[in-house]
Amino acid sequence: MNSSGRRQLRLGTRGSQLALWQAQAVAAHIAGVGGPSCEIVVIKTSGDRLQDAPLSEVGGKRLFVKEIEEALLRDEVDLAVHSAKDMPAVLPDGLAIAATLPREDPLDAIVLPLTKPRADLTAAKLEDLLAALGQSPRIGTGSVRRVSQLKRLIPGARFEGIRGNLDTRLRKLDEGSHDALVLAAAGLRRLGFAPRISLTLPVAACVPAPGQGIVAVETRDGDTETTRAVASIADPGASVALIAERALVVALGGGCQTPIGALATVVDGDDLELVASVVAPDGSRAVRARVRGARSDAAAIGARAGAQLIEDGADEILAAAATAYNDAK
Repeated sequence: MNSSGRRQLRLGTRGSQLALWQAQAVAAHIAGVGGPSCEIVVIKTSGDRLQDAPLSEVGGKRLFVKEIEEALLRDEVDLAVHSAKDMPAVLPDGLAIAATLPREDPLDAIVLPLTKPRADLTAAKLEDLLAALGQSPRIGTGSVRRVSQLKRLIPGARFEGIRGNLDTRLRKLDEGSHDALVLAAAGLRRLGFAPRISLTLPVAACVPAPGQGIVAVETRDGDTETTRAVASIADPGASVALIAERALVVALGGGCQTPIGALATVVDGDDLELVASVVAPDGSRAVRARVRGARSDAAAIGARAGAQLIEDGADEILAAAATAYNDAK
């Protein structure tokens, strides 16, 4: 209990810079609407312990939420805060997404070393950035989705995995380990690194990950007190976008380490438009879909986009990607 006699909520989170920012933001939002205070409980996940291995080889981004969800199911915490893009498309039985914070910039961002003259990007256009990078740049990213799409933009690029906190990645970049990094713009902006963004990649060039830029709050089924406290901070636009994007992933049978991109945007007030893509890991083949409908039909919009992608061959691309992934393990 806190000093006002109300039950203090135990908020489970990872201990990374960005995860703690997200946890503190959720706690502040709950307090801001008159809800209970939160005790932040840091939980070390498998993804945190396996820092030296590429995510695609050790189980994907699901490793960043597994132990936190288990703690939630064991009633060791009352709510969990995640980057929505790390969450599995199908949640464990007994858990649900109760709220989302307003979405930050969902796009992927190119970050160049501090030693790279910004004048190379004369008008901050994609073609200027590609010219500045050259024919065979070393690009730091461990994302299957980013690599598959960027291979179509920069066929000669060498992609190298990079892990660790954001400041660690930026330091390695500036020390010469890479010619550029591809990171989520949302994390850079939230942690005060927006000036490091050289260019955000337009959706036409790189469709972001489902849920990218969204902070999701997970609660237990049946815990009405916590769910009620959390629901009051939900952002409607981010919530419907996440429903559509996750429904797309479910329709495609995809997981966290698959080359699926999705971005849903509220347009004209009452409509939702979803852009989605599936790209072969080597960049050789890509299919896209664009579906629009009433925002109240968010899940159906995601399912329709998934069906359209499958009709155009997405299932074949994903099956080949899964086989290649299993063979590499």
